[in-house]
Amino acid sequence: MKEADKKTYIRFLNLCSDFSRDGYRSTEIIIEDEDAPLPLLYLVNENDDEENLDKLSLEISHCISCPLCKSRNLSVCGEGALNPLVMVIGEGPGADEDRSGRPFVGRSGQLLDKMLSSVGLSREKNCYIANIVKCRPPGNRNPLQEEIEACMPYLKRQIKLLEPSLILCAGRIAANNLIGTNSSLDNLRGSFHEINLDDSNFPVLSTFHPSAILRDESLKRPAWEDLKLLRSRLEEMGHALALL
Repeated sequence: MKEADKKTYIRFLNLCSDFSRDGYRSTEIIIEDEDAPLPLLYLVNENDDEENLDKLSLEISHCISCPLCKSRNLSVCGEGALNPLVMVIGEGPGADEDRSGRPFVGRSGQLLDKMLSSVGLSREKNCYIANIVKCRPPGNRNPLQEEIEACMPYLKRQIKLLEPSLILCAGRIAANNLIGTNSSLDNLRGSFHEINLDDSNFPVLSTFHPSAILRDESLKRPAWEDLKLLRSRLEEMGHALALL
C-alpha cells in the first residue's frame, strides 16, 4: 500500500471511530491529497450522498448524542406523507411510541387523527407527524434543553426534506423551540409565525397538544378554532381539502 493510501485509510478509520463514539452525524471527509484513492469501504457509498428520510431515520436510530439514548426502546423519527401539506410537530414520544417506534399512537395520537380528519387531513394522505425529540424522556417528563438542542438538527433536516406547506406545532414546548421564543401558548395561538431554513420560509401555527385536551375538555373549542385557521390558510394557498 502506498503512503498516501495508508494516510487516507487511517483518516477513514478515525472517522468510523468518531461515529461509534459520538453518534451518526454529517461529517465531511477531508482528503489532503486529491490524487490519493479512497478506501474501498468509502468508495461503495461514494455516490450515495443524497439526503433522504430513510438515511435520516437510520442516523436517528443510532444516535447517542444525548442521555435519552440510554433509556429508549426505539427512536421515533416520524411517519406520514412524503410530500405533506402539513407537518405536525409534537414534544416527544410517550410510552406507546417508545414501544412501537411510531409517533402519536396512544390516546393522544387517536385524538390527533380525529382532529386532523375534521379539516380534511390525515397522516396517510397529506400530513407528516414528528416530534422535537426523537427518544422518550423518562417518565414522560418535559425534554431538557440540552436534549432538544441535540435533536433539533434532525428535525430541521426533516422539514427541509419534506418541505411542508404549513407546520402545526402541538403544545408550547414544540412551538417555543421551533419558533425560537419563550412565549405562552396563548400568545402564540391565533396567528402564523415563520421559520427560515436555508432561505426557505415555513409558516407555523401553534395549538394545544392532544394530551392537554384529553386532560381539559374546555380546550376543544379553541383547538377547533386553530384547526379552522389552519384549513383556511391552506385553502388560501390553493389546497382544496375534502373532508375525510
